[in-house]
Amino acid sequence: QVQLVESGGGSVQAVDSLTLSCRVSGSAFKDLVLGWFRQAPGKDREFVAANTWSDSWVGDMTYYSDSVQGRFTTSRDNAKNTVYLQMNSLKPEDTAVYYCAADINYRGAYRRLSEYEFWGRGTQVTVSS
Repeated sequence: QVQLVESGGGSVQAVDSLTLSCRVSGSAFKDLVLGWFRQAPGKDREFVAANTWSDSWVGDMTYYSDSVQGRFTTSRDNAKNTVYLQMNSLKPEDTAVYYCAADINYRGAYRRLSEYEFWGRGTQVTVSS
């Protein structure tokens, strides 16, 4: 079993920044594909970012949704078993519960909810204008 615990959510003003953390336990962290998703009230859960590969020399292989590309950055610290989501230039439409997810048996569909076997409970991010 893999356990994920998100932290760092809160209420901020538009254009502010916020960093979410997701502490992972129960599996070889380096072998995991890690994703961030969010769910706004009344909407489906949607893909935000994924970190599919990490190398100390080359860096991370990351992917982003169009809505956050250029504003959000995901990174991982293999020594701390933690993945981060740095969110800059926040907008009111970024308001949602943000979830961290882990994938052991990666099949390439990093944008799909069904790709991920394990999920955290989420952390609320509220952006006011």
